[in-house]
Amino acid sequence: MYESLFVIFLALTGTSLVGSVKIIKQGDEALVETLGKYDGKKLKPGLNFMIPFLDQVAYQETTREQFLHIKPQTCMSRDNVSISVDAVVYWRILNIEKAYYKVENLQPAMVSLVTTLIRSEISKLKLEQTFMARSEVNELLLQKLDIATESWGIKVTRVELRDIIPSLSVREAMELQMSSERKKQAAILTSEGQREAAINNAKGEAEARILQAKAKQQAALLEAEAQQQQQVLNAKGTAEAISTLAKTIESDPSYAPEAMQFLLAQTYLDMALKMDSEGKGIIPDPRQIPATLDGVRSLVSQQSNGKVKQLS
Repeated sequence: MYESLFVIFLALTGTSLVGSVKIIKQGDEALVETLGKYDGKKLKPGLNFMIPFLDQVAYQETTREQFLHIKPQTCMSRDNVSISVDAVVYWRILNIEKAYYKVENLQPAMVSLVTTLIRSEISKLKLEQTFMARSEVNELLLQKLDIATESWGIKVTRVELRDIIPSLSVREAMELQMSSERKKQAAILTSEGQREAAINNAKGEAEARILQAKAKQQAALLEAEAQQQQQVLNAKGTAEAISTLAKTIESDPSYAPEAMQFLLAQTYLDMALKMDSEGKGIIPDPRQIPATLDGVRSLVSQQSNGKVKQLS
């Protein structure tokens, strides 16, 4: 009988000794309750000893950063568009006592809180703003979650909205709108290109006309200068010829009638050619020029004879 009691004692003692030893992994912490009451005793990583039958591990959790996946939630935007939103929340425990004793079922409570805040923030935005303001929404959610969970002894480090998906009908409407916008943009670009081409063509034609006008003006100026120079040369030649004739007549007056005949004939031909070039006359027939010169010569001879008679 005593042997049986001894065996029972050894079994109970061995079991209690095994139960009094607790190994905690690195990065974890555990809360110990003594007779159901927590008096601040925590187990740190490594080997820990507890009082058999009195101490009991009430809660064990990691203090490393964790992530919480929020499943897609149906939200309504400010313009009454139904969209599906899911998110990921990164958090870690700072105070394990608060995480266990201040809230019951920590992770479900966080899921409920995050879901409520996401719906609240999405309802303040229009559909287009939800896509463009994703980073702003993440920042607002992080701030509000950090404040709301401070009493739970946890720290929210990052909040990321993952997918923002409108309903099928809204997506189809958006695709039609995007398609029409692309067509509109293409039409605008095409019209702008045509306008630029028309402007460039008009500029090119205007510049070409300006260049042609400048070329004509330059040609007219050159022609006028050439005519002026020709007239100057003709005048110089005539002056030189008259000067030579005058010297000849002065030295020998008998050449006077022939000189006058030459000058009159030369003047007649120049006038005839000038009138023909201006369209005011017709150039004389070369076969008629000798007869014309003979008429001029006889007229000059008569005038010269008359002057001689008057002088005599």
